[in-house]
Amino acid sequence: MTHSQLPDDLPTDLRHALARHDLRGAQDLLDHRPAHLVADEIARMSNVEAVVAFRLLGKDQAISVFEELEPIDQQAILAGLRDSAFADLVEGLDPDDRVRMLQEAPATIVTRVLAGLSPRERDMTSALLGYPEGSVGRYLTPEVLTLPDGLTVGESLQRIRDRGDAAETVYTLPVVDAGRRLRGVIGLRDLVLSAPDRSVLDLVDAAAPRAYATDPAEHAARLMRDTNVLDLPVVDSEDRVVGLLTIDDALEVIEAADTEDVARQSGTEPWTGHYMAASVWRLARYRVVWLLLLLVAATLTVSVTQVFEGTLEQVTQLALFIPLLIGTGGNTGAQAATSCVRALAVGEVRTSDLVAVIWRECRVGLLLGLLLAALAFGLGTLFVGPQIAAVVALALVLICAWAATVGGTMPLLARRLGIDPAVVSAPMVTTLVDATGLIIYFLTARAVLGI
Repeated sequence: MTHSQLPDDLPTDLRHALARHDLRGAQDLLDHRPAHLVADEIARMSNVEAVVAFRLLGKDQAISVFEELEPIDQQAILAGLRDSAFADLVEGLDPDDRVRMLQEAPATIVTRVLAGLSPRERDMTSALLGYPEGSVGRYLTPEVLTLPDGLTVGESLQRIRDRGDAAETVYTLPVVDAGRRLRGVIGLRDLVLSAPDRSVLDLVDAAAPRAYATDPAEHAARLMRDTNVLDLPVVDSEDRVVGLLTIDDALEVIEAADTEDVARQSGTEPWTGHYMAASVWRLARYRVVWLLLLLVAATLTVSVTQVFEGTLEQVTQLALFIPLLIGTGGNTGAQAATSCVRALAVGEVRTSDLVAVIWRECRVGLLLGLLLAALAFGLGTLFVGPQIAAVVALALVLICAWAATVGGTMPLLARRLGIDPAVVSAPMVTTLVDATGLIIYFLTARAVLGI
């Protein structure tokens, strides 16, 4: 069996080898391993162990492993390398991978990296860093092979053979005019299967999707997913080709965006790095801010209970159903908020759909409330009688309709105000619905019971 078929023995054996200072044994374990497995193990180590393990890798393997690491882990590796190894590593990176690391690095690391690059690599890296943060320009590869629109298929194939080594990919080939303005794209497959004397203009796809270098990277990446393309041409404001957004970088952009959304929806700050390598203090620091805010917000529930204290004193049985009602309302709101944030992220919903979303979620909430109310009324009648059961059932219908409407609406309102919809997280919606749900419950009790 090959090494890649036996990944589970690597972590234990590698740690033991490093602990015994058996560097030769550790090097044998790392040799020929898939880059993603080695990167995952290095990311779990302390900074010192990670640098030791990384320095045991061969040059080509080191570059592949380094590109698989998160920026925060890359910076830790660079900080522990000597100047010669440092220069070889950063020079061997693709410009877009280099920029991905530098955009989150301290100024000292950025200065050291740029100083260690050859003039050509430095110019490409500086050009990418000049684009706005979060834009496609930060993620594109400038090492792109273009085809002049006057070539034939045979001439184009020869151009690929002559210059293809300098390009990151040759599967998607932008076709440009004399001013380097994009005419369209041709796939390598179409060239290979066409007659040599045929003009490239006969094959060019002029309607192929493209992105501007200043467009948000997430929008461009999702455009690639929606249009099923491997590479997306990126142009400047005058439609001149500046590079390609490749599928591997697009997947990283989408993963980073989804990771950030999941973190905020669960009530924590997004962060980078390997979970197993993060300290307990660091994990707590990223979570405590939201918990403090939610704790303060939860005082609304206490205040509501105090306001309706007289109602509870008259009918103490109402208190039995408070956890059920606020829990159901919070869960209903969280479900709606999560669905809406996801729909916004993938482009299924726009801010102009606000009224339609309100109407849809209100009806969904009513339907859910009716289904739950039927069960609650039957069980409530057995325990507390039909009057209290009717209050609970009616309150469930109203609370579910309200919670679904609030959960579905808040992300859209946040987007309209220029706030990341994921910030309107499920815990925040739940806390808000808890307080307002109690108001609905007690007002319903007063109306039905006449108290």
